[in-house]
Amino acid sequence: MCLAVPGKIISLAERDETLMAQVDFGGATKEVCLQYIPDAVVGEYVVVHVGFAIQRLDEISAQQTLAEFEKLGVLEEEFGDGFALAAKQAGQEAVPSEQGAMS
Repeated sequence: MCLAVPGKIISLAERDETLMAQVDFGGATKEVCLQYIPDAVVGEYVVVHVGFAIQRLDEISAQQTLAEFEKLGVLEEEFGDGFALAAKQAGQEAVPSEQGAMS
């Protein structure tokens, strides 16, 4: 599943001439492209879809959405360990790979 998820901008940076941000999604932090919202600032909430911030969102709406997503297990599905989730859904215990975790 690929959802648009609200998150809070915690830092800004430019990478390869592209405006990027570290965004906190209720505990999971990911790098996000801000090219669609170039005037976004630290502390603002944005809605992120497939790695791109696509719109701003007020804090209350963002917090309510994150709380609902947490209750439904959506945040774990979107940001958790994909291998562990697949194993759990298959009714098996996840086994660490011999080469370590994949990034």
